Amino acid sequence: MYGGLPTPPVFSSVAEERLHRKQRLAASFRLFSKFGFDEGVVGHITARDPEFIDTFWVNPFGLHFSLIKSSDLIRVGHDGQVIEGGKPVNAAAFAIHSRIHAARPDSVGAAHAHSTYGRAFAALGRKLDPISQDVCAFYNDHALYDDYGGVAVEVDEGQQIAKALGTCKAAILQNHGLLTVGQTVDEAAWWFITMERSCQVQLLAEAAAARTSQPLKMISEKSAQQAYRVVGSAFSGWFQFQSLYARILKEQPDFLN
Repeated sequence: MYGGLPTPPVFSSVAEERLHRKQRLAASFRLFSKFGFDEGVVGHITARDPEFIDTFWVNPFGLHFSLIKSSDLIRVGHDGQVIEGGKPVNAAAFAIHSRIHAARPDSVGAAHAHSTYGRAFAALGRKLDPISQDVCAFYNDHALYDDYGGVAVEVDEGQQIAKALGTCKAAILQNHGLLTVGQTVDEAAWWFITMERSCQVQLLAEAAAARTSQPLKMISEKSAQQAYRVVGSAFSGWFQFQSLYARILKEQPDFLN
């Protein structure tokens, strides 16, 4: 039924793979801006370098998501030093992402932003419920970090977030926002997008339930597990990002430069 679907690319050189990751990273910032996930200068998405794996590419501090190009990205070491690029790095980006990438060798991409519904749901201090097919992508695969310690500019805070994330693809950071990771930048960005929407759906559903005094209908464990296998796989995350990438490429192709 699904024969002929695209698959994640295979690269002939490290340079080719690096360029691909940087372009997908820049596209993700443009998409985050388009979806309203920007809040001043906060938020960051990172891509592990394919050659120097203890370094990652990230947005320069203070440059709006809507303006970011591939050439603007900076490469940062796990020690906080900027290796490539002449612009400063957000201290929180270093504190969080350096610890995430160090703890999770499988995490090529990681995304964190202060999106509206993610922040609202994070204030509840609990995980998402299986109330829709889409949210089942996170069924038994997202964590809660419930120990907000202030602005995450210290490595210790990043270490605690990484510990809470564990082996999951996503975490709700109480009183803070959302965090997602993926085996590709594409996957990490998609998980963030759909997790933000899942937070929005649950907030709306709970508000409606409170008004009508009707309890939410939960998906059964068996069905949630089946849905997770379909919509929660690494390939599903990568694949669902591709149409969004095509959309932003058509609308704003300058991010490639």
